[in-house]
Amino acid sequence: MSTAWRRILTGAVATLIFFAIAVCGYWVAGWDLMDAIYMVIITVFGVGYGEVHPIATPEMKVFTIAVIIVGTSAALYTAGGFLQMITEGEIQRALGERRMSREIDQLKRHTIICGFGRIGQILAAELQQGQQDFVIIDTEPQRILQAQELGYLTLKGNAAEEEILTAAGIDRAATLATVLPDDATNVFITLSARNLNRELSIVARGEHPRTEPKLRQAGADSVVLPASIGAKRIADLIVRPSAIDFLSANDRRLQLNEELEQLGMRMDELVLLADSPLVGKPIGEIGASFLIVGVRRTNGETITRPGKDLALKAGDTLILLGHADELPKFTQRHQLKREISYRGQRTRISS
Repeated sequence: MSTAWRRILTGAVATLIFFAIAVCGYWVAGWDLMDAIYMVIITVFGVGYGEVHPIATPEMKVFTIAVIIVGTSAALYTAGGFLQMITEGEIQRALGERRMSREIDQLKRHTIICGFGRIGQILAAELQQGQQDFVIIDTEPQRILQAQELGYLTLKGNAAEEEILTAAGIDRAATLATVLPDDATNVFITLSARNLNRELSIVARGEHPRTEPKLRQAGADSVVLPASIGAKRIADLIVRPSAIDFLSANDRRLQLNEELEQLGMRMDELVLLADSPLVGKPIGEIGASFLIVGVRRTNGETITRPGKDLALKAGDTLILLGHADELPKFTQRHQLKREISYRGQRTRISS
């Protein structure tokens, strides 16, 4: 227990004990219980409403003086504990920020991570495991607090601002990784970082393939597309001779989905119903937010890495990768059903 909390607890207990003794004292002197309580309160807090009953005897005057001195002291002691708690918190926070700023100023050839979401957390954990120095920049206080609890060096602010990048030591850094889920912000951060350090190695995250050229034009040395990585991972499993029907293997599917969830993605099997608006249309007309890495026909034929001109048919099973929060909407909008495997048997369920 901290000193401030101990002081608050001690003061509160002493105040309650004193309050009870003071009330009993006036009550023993012949006062009504409510009058005794009222007298103690206005005396301790110095309201100055006047005495409830005349205090004529020397004993009552001495007792009242004691109530004033002891009661006021106990109240001030308790209030001081609250003030100490507030002050210590602010001081500790200021000292912590100052200490962290000094540590960042001493870093050289370190990595700057812009964004502490799913990918940022994975990246930070890998760098820590590899004993690499890094600084995390994020605008969300909760994520900053989470990173600090893990012992990471952090800066709260917008990584697109040059002042924040300068505070993170971009002139001394070796690498910057901007892994925010917003492509426009990643492009802007890349531009700012490249202007501040021409020798910096920049790795940027892109949500859509069409963003990759823009990120490279902005100065990114490498561009990572989580959706494409997940799709290639699924496709690699499909084309393996020993795993043509890999989606029926529950343990492999669960392991793959765990990897994809860390990237905010999800892989699913979706069956085209006869009345689906996608029937008869080429794969290329499916939104850019989704990637089809395989199509299983009703005759059992599996087409891996299908081209954009492949026409879809009723009953086809799409092996599809997309954002976890968008897949359910996509399934409902296009009249699809999910297909799951249970003890070797395939079952279709409504989404």
